[in-house]
Amino acid sequence: MPKAPTTRRALISVYNKTGLEDLARGLVAAGIEIVSTGSTAQTIEKAGLPVTPVSAVTEFPECLDGRVKTLHPKIHGGILANRSLPTHLEQLSTLEITPIDIVVCNLYPFVETVKSGADFPSCVEQIDIGGPSMVRAAAKNHKDVTVIVNPERYPDLLAALAKGGFDAEERKQLAAEAFRHTADYDREISTWMAQQLAGDNKQEAADATSAPEKPAALNPQWEAQTTLRYGENPHQAAELYTDGSGHGIANAKQLHGKPMSYNNYTDGDAALRAAYDHEEPCVAVIKHANPCGIAIAEDVATAHRKAHACDPVSAFGGVIAVNRPVTVELAEQIVPIFTEVVLAPAYEEGALEVLSRKKNLRVLEVEPAPQTQSELKVISGGALAQSVDQIDQDGDDPANWQLVSGPGADEATLADLAFAWRTVRAVKSNAVLLVKDQATVGVGMGQVNRVDSVKLAVERANTLGARSTGDAAVDIDTPGGARAEAAPSAPERARGSVCASDAFFPFADGVQYLIDAGVKAIVQPGGSIRDEESIAAAQAAGVTMYLTGVRHFFH
Repeated sequence: MPKAPTTRRALISVYNKTGLEDLARGLVAAGIEIVSTGSTAQTIEKAGLPVTPVSAVTEFPECLDGRVKTLHPKIHGGILANRSLPTHLEQLSTLEITPIDIVVCNLYPFVETVKSGADFPSCVEQIDIGGPSMVRAAAKNHKDVTVIVNPERYPDLLAALAKGGFDAEERKQLAAEAFRHTADYDREISTWMAQQLAGDNKQEAADATSAPEKPAALNPQWEAQTTLRYGENPHQAAELYTDGSGHGIANAKQLHGKPMSYNNYTDGDAALRAAYDHEEPCVAVIKHANPCGIAIAEDVATAHRKAHACDPVSAFGGVIAVNRPVTVELAEQIVPIFTEVVLAPAYEEGALEVLSRKKNLRVLEVEPAPQTQSELKVISGGALAQSVDQIDQDGDDPANWQLVSGPGADEATLADLAFAWRTVRAVKSNAVLLVKDQATVGVGMGQVNRVDSVKLAVERANTLGARSTGDAAVDIDTPGGARAEAAPSAPERARGSVCASDAFFPFADGVQYLIDAGVKAIVQPGGSIRDEESIAAAQAAGVTMYLTGVRHFFH
């Protein structure tokens, strides 16, 4: 029976040269022959260490501008040979192939090239072929081969060699890490290519007779980041996974406070969505993924006072998202209010110190995530994918709205209607939103019929608000932990407000209820078979009504 060759050989081919010289020096000291490619071999050679070029092993020169180097039987046969099979050992001997015991490889910087804004051919050129092939081969044969894809693992490798090498379970773990590495790499390429196709087909997609080809399979990849204390409820296990982008709440930097919970993350994500729907300084106060209040103003402190005034009762224990740096003035306003999380892109000097007075307040610095083209929702047995709902349709522009009742809105009223329409997207359906002075004053959400959402919005506007949006009362986080008394009863804030509805009114009853409450203008998509009834009710009352032709459900 043939014996496995005793010569120990490592194949190193890396783009990222971090730690390479120390690794090579350690391998040589351990009596391991190094085979390498291109610039990797040059780096090792410059360090004064012996290295065998891949071309000396394959007896074939690197060619096609380096596109073909390691794709050769003497490389892949050396990696894939099963050392426990006599037939494989016989073939190694016959074909004069030396086994490769260690593969160290990291891949061309495809992601970095894309992020740099490089053109299409340059990005394509950074799609690694030989590297993933070597990594996958070594990972498949992890019973006999150690594979390393992360420079941070180099010290582990050298330490293991000093003790005789990694054991079988450790090699299996390294193989899993390697397969995850190549899967992430392929996912990035696949996603980028799909985006290129979507861009090429964008004009065609505008034609109702054609649409971009959908992917045959979806392969989202996330990396486990943190084990959370529990999920939505204490009996549920939970984990945070990140996409590696550095953007969004999953990749936020926590500056202060207790660890984030599952519910903190879901509420925080909803708050960011709401705040970043606006270009003006905006503050969104969120509870259970629904708005307690959203407002825009000339500065974030004013926006917060207006947003908080919408519903100071529900804001107790809420999440606050800001689309501008938090100022000291805003921080001083937040501190008296029991708040779970504050999220912002930055904090001005002194603001963090103010917020840190609250021991448990979670303070996050969040880089907003770029708008994505698609989103995924897991359901039993599969998943649903759709393009993301954004405020970018023709009907989202007030200039394209159809006036069907009452006088055309004046500048201030139209500005409130535009704010209401942009904001209603952040409210769970059925969504009805009342607005005054660029701030929500009543929110009706999540009801199973629209008229109940209307009633809820009006009731909340007239019972929950502070007396003045300019000098909003706040809840105080009392030493005993009890919620402070709600703000003094408010005047009928629904009267004189404007309303946005995320979908059409199926009957005139919802519109009539708004009219009776004193709402002066309404914006809604239209499209009901009973539109004329709703329009007639508004016309009879002389109430302004616009139709957008666009719906913004949010489930």
